[in-house]
Amino acid sequence: MERDTHFILGVYEDEDVLLHAVEQVRTSGVKIHEVYSPYPVHGLEHVLGYKRSKLPIAAFLFGILGTSLALTMQFYMMKFDWPMIIGGKDFAAVPDFIPVTFEMTVLLAAFGMVGVFMVSSNLKPWAQPRIFDVRITDDKHVMAIDIANNSALDQEKIKEILKSSGATEINNKSFE
Repeated sequence: MERDTHFILGVYEDEDVLLHAVEQVRTSGVKIHEVYSPYPVHGLEHVLGYKRSKLPIAAFLFGILGTSLALTMQFYMMKFDWPMIIGGKDFAAVPDFIPVTFEMTVLLAAFGMVGVFMVSSNLKPWAQPRIFDVRITDDKHVMAIDIANNSALDQEKIKEILKSSGATEINNKSFE
């Protein structure tokens, strides 16, 4: 049995029931692959046990890179490449560099965050998304459990846990 190809899906109607179900399923020893919802559910990432994202660190580092590149570019252009005296000001008038430096910082931080997010989320333009249930974009919440990750538990036991946690439907889903 391949990893990430066979799933048991628990379908939930209400977000409060879903939050309690995630806690109940995790405490019973079942490893949850992912929970899909049509809208953000407040507190879901905490009950799933997700850690804080490191994306702000990447944004800060790319912002520092943007600031460094902007200042280096402006100092080089105004001092060495094409020195011009504008209005009697010095070649390296730092207050004049602030708008360009700010814009370059924001630009590189934004592009860097998008790039890091896409790489860390494994988002590729050619990838086919896995649709566990078409109703997750409309009105249902779906908890996906990878069977290979929970080989210590019987599939029927997992289905019983999902049913007792408030799932209105329990389905199997396979991907090739």
